Amino acid sequence: MSKITEKKWYPWLVVILLSGVAFLNYMDRQMLSTMRFAMSEDIVEVATSYTGPWGWGALMAAFMWIYGLMSPVSGAIADRLNRKNLIVGSLFVWSAVTFLMGYVDTYVQLYILRAVMGFSEALYIPAALSLIADIHSGKTRSMAIGIHMTGLYLGQIAGGFGSIFSGLLNWHTVFLLCGLVGMIYSVVLILFISDPGREKSAKSVKDPNQPSVLKSISLVLSNMAFWAVLFVFTTLSMPGWATKNWLPELLANVISNSWGMEIGKAMDYAGPIAVISLAGASFIGAMIGGRLSDKWVQTNVRGRVYTSCIGLALIVPSLVFMGLGDSLIAVIFAILCFGIGYGFFDTNNMPILCQFIPSRQRATAYGFINMSGVLGGAAITTALGSLSLGEGFALLGGVTVLSLLIQFIALRPKTVNME
Repeated sequence: MSKITEKKWYPWLVVILLSGVAFLNYMDRQMLSTMRFAMSEDIVEVATSYTGPWGWGALMAAFMWIYGLMSPVSGAIADRLNRKNLIVGSLFVWSAVTFLMGYVDTYVQLYILRAVMGFSEALYIPAALSLIADIHSGKTRSMAIGIHMTGLYLGQIAGGFGSIFSGLLNWHTVFLLCGLVGMIYSVVLILFISDPGREKSAKSVKDPNQPSVLKSISLVLSNMAFWAVLFVFTTLSMPGWATKNWLPELLANVISNSWGMEIGKAMDYAGPIAVISLAGASFIGAMIGGRLSDKWVQTNVRGRVYTSCIGLALIVPSLVFMGLGDSLIAVIFAILCFGIGYGFFDTNNMPILCQFIPSRQRATAYGFINMSGVLGGAAITTALGSLSLGEGFALLGGVTVLSLLIQFIALRPKTVNME
């Protein structure tokens, strides 16, 4: 393994392999939303949007609450332990959970497994992003993060076909196959992924460069730039999660009204269209935004901030048209603009954080950011279950305006990479 890690191409191999993990991460969580109507034939509680102790909103929020609350713990762990082990373990556990979903026949069983998935998946993102940020310099950091993010977007696309696959194979089989693939892939990671710095420090009793957990948290929370990043990430996570969890249903309503089609049949079209349009556009945005950011930051230390602000500026009108548009073409165009803007934003979050937070506290910082973003997403997911989807999406556009202003005014880094 040591010979492989010395190769010039090894950092990119890590990114490619972790992109595969990111693909499985989002596919396993996303396909549940598009298989809702197929599953409702066997589990009746899934059919209702009611967000109380039973219903779809509560089921989707269960994952998010557990995932969010676990994120700071995951970040602190990822700053101290071998990140390879965390990544492999996380993938294996959530894949095993996905496999077990193929055997559920009650809402309670599904709810419990969804919560466990939130616990296991929370370990992945802080460890993966901090590892990628460490092995890629400022000249390639945004592009590397962007490539990793494409795994998430492609996973969303694959998950968007859940309704179609469940019609061909039945939803039980879909869960079984996806879980099995993930467990096998975890073995591949054991063979090819390494975290040399952590493996060396793990041999000593204590890493002298690593402050205590409380000290790390104190350093992060006393950094004012961190709070600006936290606010922007949280407010942008709300429309991000809203589109992941509710966009197929919003689009199904538009298709149903435009084509005079019953809502269940419309979902067969809405799921793939919504997810492919959004994830495909996000992929394009991440590739363009990552490349632009890496170039811009070489001549202007705020280049990553400016690139992210361009993305936010695209998101604002997209949310308004997505929520209030009644034309299928207009809504799809808004989805595409949102995806491109979100890709610009998404690929620069960790690189911007690296300009304010040193390496040994980045996973901790990202853990708190991820928690805030996911809990904000859980709140909006629950709220949209009882509010008008269209008006809710439009209102999120107004919140994004505030985020754009705060990011543009408050984030003024003095270095490309905080050591």
